[in-house]
Amino acid sequence: VQLQASGGGLVQAGGSLRLACAASGRTFSSNAVGWFRQAPGKEREFVAAIDWNGGTTYYADSVKGRFSISGDNSKNTVWLQMNSLKAEDTAVYYCAANRNVLGVYAYWGQGTQVTVSS
Repeated sequence: VQLQASGGGLVQAGGSLRLACAASGRTFSSNAVGWFRQAPGKEREFVAAIDWNGGTTYYADSVKGRFSISGDNSKNTVWLQMNSLKAEDTAVYYCAANRNVLGVYAYWGQGTQVTVSS
């Protein structure tokens, strides 16, 4: 599975961005797509995930109510709509795919930079 993340950029606090993750290759082997982020000097952390089997979504507490994950299985694309952005959301955002929502994700994209200015 190959993943291509896009949509990052520079935005002011309170603004919005929409990230996209396009998957190709053996996509049938992955039932879940997740977004993770890593800020400078910090460990990578989970942001959100979607389970293709039923469309259940999962969010980190820090983004609940502000971020929304969605996907179109027919287009092999997952989006992360990020609203009310804060300076602490600044990070490199990665999309990843896995057979299950839980566990260590097997496939990773290259990351896209999100910078929120305060």
